[in-house]
Amino acid sequence: MKVTICVGSTCHLLGSKRVVDRFKELVAEHNLADKVELGGKFCMGHCGEGVCVTIDGTTHTIAPEAADELFNNEILAKV
Repeated sequence: MKVTICVGSTCHLLGSKRVVDRFKELVAEHNLADKVELGGKFCMGHCGEGVCVTIDGTTHTIAPEAADELFNNEILAKV
């Protein structure tokens, strides 16, 4: 599973580093390093809507506080 988190300037200001850090923690916590590939990308075109995250090509925009919910529903539930 490929997970890409925007690290462009707007997403950075909206908390993308917190999302990246939390996803890293959750991948390690659930021993998913061999199943989930985390990556970063500059500007994914959804500036201002929230931190942009794509999971296997599907785009989500979230607040950092929703990182656990997105991970549980869209990553953990599908690996």
